[in-house]
Amino acid sequence: MIVYSFLNAGAPQGVTLPPSDQVSLLFHDGILQHSSQSASALIPQDHEVHYWADLRATLLPRFPEFPDLPDACETGTLEVRAVDDIGPRQAQIEWQRNLCWVTLTDEAPKTAPSERAELDALRFAAETSPHPTWIEDASNQLIWCNQAYRGIADRLSHPPSFSAADAGKTQRFVLSGTSQDWYRVDSINADARSIHHAQCINALVAAEEAQRNFVQTLTKTFAHLSTGLAIFDRNGQLALFNPALVDLTGLRVEFLSAKPTMLSFFDQLRENRHMPEPKNYRTWRDEISEVIAAATDGRYHETWSLESGQTFSVSGRPHPDGATAFLIEDISAEVTVTRNFRAELEQAHSLIDGMEDAMAVFSSSGVLSLSNSAYRRLWQVDPDATFVDMTISDCIKYWRSNDPGREWQRIEAFVLDHTNAPPFAFTFSSSGKYPCQCNVASLTSGSTLVRFSVPASNTPQTGKEGARSDR
Repeated sequence: MIVYSFLNAGAPQGVTLPPSDQVSLLFHDGILQHSSQSASALIPQDHEVHYWADLRATLLPRFPEFPDLPDACETGTLEVRAVDDIGPRQAQIEWQRNLCWVTLTDEAPKTAPSERAELDALRFAAETSPHPTWIEDASNQLIWCNQAYRGIADRLSHPPSFSAADAGKTQRFVLSGTSQDWYRVDSINADARSIHHAQCINALVAAEEAQRNFVQTLTKTFAHLSTGLAIFDRNGQLALFNPALVDLTGLRVEFLSAKPTMLSFFDQLRENRHMPEPKNYRTWRDEISEVIAAATDGRYHETWSLESGQTFSVSGRPHPDGATAFLIEDISAEVTVTRNFRAELEQAHSLIDGMEDAMAVFSSSGVLSLSNSAYRRLWQVDPDATFVDMTISDCIKYWRSNDPGREWQRIEAFVLDHTNAPPFAFTFSSSGKYPCQCNVASLTSGSTLVRFSVPASNTPQTGKEGARSDR
């Protein structure tokens, strides 16, 4: 009785020692001074002195928020909730100066009706969420889970293997059961517990797989193209290239596989001397930026003549989702053929211009397509000076003005006739002064050659010999 009165006297103001059947303990300076009979199970019996830390170690699995020591203030109260419903659900801690009273009770904390309604709503929302949600303690033991989580466990006939989820991270897990399901798990720490939220991402995984398969298909298709292909994503990084790009540009596969940016890509092309040298290195970056801007609008198409003698046709095209594709084609062979053809054509034209006979070639539609210097001198006409193409009818007017013969109309019929009529010739008098011979014959592709043979001594001379006409 004396001890009981003493403890009551030292207890916090307004606190009365509970009946002996309640779990209650009194500490003084962190050392246990008194405990109820029902609290004996919480105290190691082999210890002569019991400390606050002993009680905390015993209660911590169910009360993870149980404090290391009471608050430093002189007086105060604290309520700690258990994480399960096995045993007492609440620990009430009251202290005054160096005295502290701990009571474990099954009574739920008193809350206002509005708070209770809010708590019920939150619990209902968590329980009925379509996304699996669960809580684990510090040892990764399941404390609570919602209906969606339990549904997965029922379907798999065992708890889902989400136990490896790391708090504070976002991870992916695949669950193999009747079907393979992918989940994204977001985890957060909450004191000694971790809260996990899972979301089924089967559609996302299927879309990613379809995208990978599509890219592989494109890669296999582009692998057989002779045109180099470089596709950059919306962030300006290389997303796809084909072997022809490596062969044409000499860029290393390791460099391309590292997904360089557009600027790095063109910088490396310049280093490898596989693009024209810039005239001004200070404006190099600005020029490349203009190239990229033009490519994203589909306006970039240039021919690069390299130091090695190669010629590249380079074009940039925009693609959906902000991607940009560059196509590099080696047109060296075509350029060489074109240059050789032009050289041969110039040589043939020079040869025709050097001939004494006046020549005019008409297309199948009757348009004058080629004439030489002798023709210009003979008929005193410059086909290149006209605003429109000269036709066989226009030429016959010139010819008839010098000799109103009847054979001219026959030439027009021959030019416009596509039945491969036999060649013919006739003689006419140029301005009534000297005789000339006209030969008309068919050429390939339906063209017609009209050749005028004039004695050299009778050929009209101009003050300045006209150049060859391609008309």
